[in-house]
Amino acid sequence: MNKRIGISGSLINLAGVIGFAGNMIWGTNFGSYLFSIFIAFGFVIMMGAFCSFGKEGAKAAGYCAIIFGAMYASVILLVYFAQVTTVRLEPLNEQAVSLLDYQSFGLFFSYDLLGYCLMAVATFFAGLTVQIQKKGDRWLKALLLIHGIFAVACFIMPMLGIFHAGMEGAEWIGKAILVFWCLYFTPVGILSFRYFKNNTSSAED
Repeated sequence: MNKRIGISGSLINLAGVIGFAGNMIWGTNFGSYLFSIFIAFGFVIMMGAFCSFGKEGAKAAGYCAIIFGAMYASVILLVYFAQVTTVRLEPLNEQAVSLLDYQSFGLFFSYDLLGYCLMAVATFFAGLTVQIQKKGDRWLKALLLIHGIFAVACFIMPMLGIFHAGMEGAEWIGKAILVFWCLYFTPVGILSFRYFKNNTSSAED
């Protein structure tokens, strides 16, 4: 059961990342937001599976991965569910738009960066649980641990006000960063799928 759950989570996450990247490149905001929601769903499932397959000495890291992953999902679902519902469907005044609309680089954009900070922390702890059995597992562990570095930038940038409404080139800079993230995280989904599929630990039962 644990193996099937891990495989399912990694595939949902991978499909979300690919769908998010495609819609972002095509300029379809609704699709990007919707696939971001599925990234969060798949990610939480993956963190649970990493914890399950972690060796006994890494259980604390696994539990931290789950908790930070759940915190990430909560923030991200708040941001993107608002985008596909209230922001898209309701007439909002200027002040509400500046706060709620992700494209305005306001409050919800800052929440989004906070969410990805929590995601990066979760991947770092998940990386500590990976038991290397094959060459791909070594790459997976490294990618998860290195991804934790993103937490620092995502936490600090909103405080520095680097992105703000009216900033010249902000949309393209943001898109380039997200494309890079998608290129980085796609192998994580693929290698996670292989990790869960090939895992022979007793936790798979």
